[in-house]
Amino acid sequence: MAEGLLRHIAGGLIEVASAGTIPSTVRREAIEALQEIGIDISHHRSKGIHEFQDSSFDVVLTVCDNAKETCPFFPASVKVVHRSFEDPPHEGDVPYEESLAVFRRVRDEIAGYLQAEFLPSLQK
Repeated sequence: MAEGLLRHIAGGLIEVASAGTIPSTVRREAIEALQEIGIDISHHRSKGIHEFQDSSFDVVLTVCDNAKETCPFFPASVKVVHRSFEDPPHEGDVPYEESLAVFRRVRDEIAGYLQAEFLPSLQK
């Protein structure tokens, strides 16, 4: 969700990539939660950090504690930013609507954070 939100907020002003420490699938709840606010991530796929091992980044943002703890080492020139957001329930652990409610809340929290922390620097 963070990738889709930041792409939307940045409006093409920056290149955004997303990867997880344990790639799986893009959850239906994430797709639906972002569709509700006009962002289509249905074409996104879960990628592993190994796919970007030869890439360079200016900023690395981690949005869950597990990623912060298991993220690879980045050179000193890379700004690493961590902001923890609740991990949604595992698929099947709770009813779909309950899970979707968590995704909506986390979506709004991530969007607020990105708008406050990244949007001002993009408008300069």
